[in-house]
Amino acid sequence: MRLFLRLLGLGFIIGGIYILGQNIIFTTNPYPYWWRGISADGSIISLMSGIMILIFAPRSMKRLGFISVAVAIALIFVSSKAILNPTSLWQFFLSFTMIAGGYQTLTTGRSPF
Repeated sequence: MRLFLRLLGLGFIIGGIYILGQNIIFTTNPYPYWWRGISADGSIISLMSGIMILIFAPRSMKRLGFISVAVAIALIFVSSKAILNPTSLWQFFLSFTMIAGGYQTLTTGRSPF
């Protein structure tokens, strides 16, 4: 039963991220100059390397993974290619509740609802 609840918690987290992520759009545009697209490319490379470090690297290198993810987020906003569409209060409430409840169910194995 605990395994089922943990899988249900993981499903809630993924569902909450999906609902919230429907209003975030990442775009790329062809640039007339080669150096203007570097921040978009750098953000993708930095994000991928940060996630790989966080998942596969030893515990002593986790700080480097978080720094790499933070650099990726900064580069996304510097390149102005993250479009945040308006989100209704209901969508935000539903997604945040699903993420928080799913995390608690995943970590404890008990449903908070």
